Amino acid sequence: MVDNENAGFRLPRGATGFHRPKDGPLPETDVRAFRSALYAAARVAGGEVGEVEAQAYPRTFHTASVFDGAGEQVVLCHAHHPWIAFAHVRRDWYDEEFAAPPPWADAFAHAGFVVLTREQLTAPLSTVGTSVLTRGEWREIRLHGITALGGVIFNAWD
Repeated sequence: MVDNENAGFRLPRGATGFHRPKDGPLPETDVRAFRSALYAAARVAGGEVGEVEAQAYPRTFHTASVFDGAGEQVVLCHAHHPWIAFAHVRRDWYDEEFAAPPPWADAFAHAGFVVLTREQLTAPLSTVGTSVLTRGEWREIRLHGITALGGVIFNAWD
């Protein structure tokens, strides 16, 4: 696939959770900072934090929930980049099953995270800067039928 020079979102190395040993280790999102932001968000929401599940291989993200007046909001935090996304249901991987950020999502931005919108996460890969992806990553994308940005970064490929 050709990289779109006008892409609104450029994938950095490690976005898929895959890496080549020669490139060195992937960055890691600070789990304590995520937990702290999660509790701040719950306070803003007037709710409480539910179950927090740390990233485990092969998933590329931590999962948590906040119970607010609207019910349970599932919060995803990428393990290698400070990206936050929201979903309605806990899953091991996502394609386009993302929710719009709730009003209290700003608590994550204030803590230094990037809150991704549903529109960004469901953007077709043809609109995303993908020049860093390797042949192996493209093979996984095709194998799993991924067509949107969110499916590339919130995955459980092995």
